[in-house]
Amino acid sequence: MKDAGVQVSVALPISNILKVMMFSRIDLRNHRKITVIDGKIGYSGSRNCADPEFLVKPKFAPWVDIMLRVEGPIIAQNQMLFASDWLSENPYTPLESFAYYTQPTIKPHTEPQGSYAIKNEVDNDSNIVLNNDEKVHNGFAAQVFSDGPTQRHGTTPQFLGALISQAQRSLIISTPYFVPDYSLVSILCATAYRGVDVTMIFPQNNDSIVVAATSHSYYWQLLEAGVKIYEYKPGLLHAKTLTVDGEIGLIGSTNLDLRSFDLNYENNIVFSDRALTADIVERQHQYIADSDEVTREQVENWPLPYRIWNNIVATMGPVL
Repeated sequence: MKDAGVQVSVALPISNILKVMMFSRIDLRNHRKITVIDGKIGYSGSRNCADPEFLVKPKFAPWVDIMLRVEGPIIAQNQMLFASDWLSENPYTPLESFAYYTQPTIKPHTEPQGSYAIKNEVDNDSNIVLNNDEKVHNGFAAQVFSDGPTQRHGTTPQFLGALISQAQRSLIISTPYFVPDYSLVSILCATAYRGVDVTMIFPQNNDSIVVAATSHSYYWQLLEAGVKIYEYKPGLLHAKTLTVDGEIGLIGSTNLDLRSFDLNYENNIVFSDRALTADIVERQHQYIADSDEVTREQVENWPLPYRIWNNIVATMGPVL
């Protein structure tokens, strides 16, 4: 890529391992997946730049991912996030390299019917005039949610907890790695106890034995609360999705594990739009259709040594 003229940089390089071990950690990782094209089009989601067969781990293939294509002012948020990553490793890069070409946000006037219109307003930055009869139908509220070990501790589980707590009817989550903290497990159970239809989708065959065992250690607690658990069969379900009441959705790179909460740099998009959320829910139901449901009877019948193994491994959660 360098020979072709691509600017390439290594995130969180370990040039001096002793210095890193003394003053930082060697297990920090930039897990973000950001693509910005001309400052106008962006892609966010769970997909890495890897072949679906992921030949380093072929027996778990294919990796099943989900990506979201977005346009509009939210692209500036992703571009600034990328700039922060790039500048942390290349501090002398001219800021002009990150000029933003995204369309500015124009505050709409809400008509009584609920549609949006701009009444002959002029945007001074772009000199765009929008006439009285020009409606905006394809926009909705969305925000990039990013986190990392340099941010306030606990940001992600607190944000997810607040989002999950909004559910009144349904909550559907897919994640490949489920190593949550206690607060998140409690919120999931509490949400199910108050009558919300809570569904969790995990891969049936996980590429990490210890993560799978830790996830299984929470199954009984979740099932007892009324959470439905499905295990996806055709491959490794790597998609990280969350939908609330068919109205709010989240797609990104964050797993429901302590590594994503505390050690990884992550990026997600949270949005409020029924049409887009309906598309995500439809995809989630496709995952469910290709899954086996896990029942309380199955978990009760797990051999005692297997249950002990799961619980022992779960004690290692903070270092997984």
